[in-house]
Amino acid sequence: MNTGIFFTYLAVMAGVTYLLRALPFVLCQKQIENVFLRSFLTYIPYTVLGAMTFPAVFYSTDSLESALAGVFAALCLAFFEKGLLTVAAGACLLAFFVQLAELLL
Repeated sequence: MNTGIFFTYLAVMAGVTYLLRALPFVLCQKQIENVFLRSFLTYIPYTVLGAMTFPAVFYSTDSLESALAGVFAALCLAFFEKGLLTVAAGACLLAFFVQLAELLL
């Protein structure tokens, strides 16, 4: 790739990223008092993160069965209000053992 084109793309990307982050500060000068809008904006980062992460979970292993086992383990541990590290480790371990059992059988 040509260096000039690369830096042009880089400048456009940086400008768009900065614009998207700076625009709310320019448009919203006062504090948002609407309770619904505040709660909606509070949950946006979690929603976006979940929407990007959840589909990738099903393609993270070689088989759908081990991925589903990991999701099931994560949901069960999260339901019982375990910590993030415990949920992640439990899901990974169960997915690993299911994958290992599939290879051995």
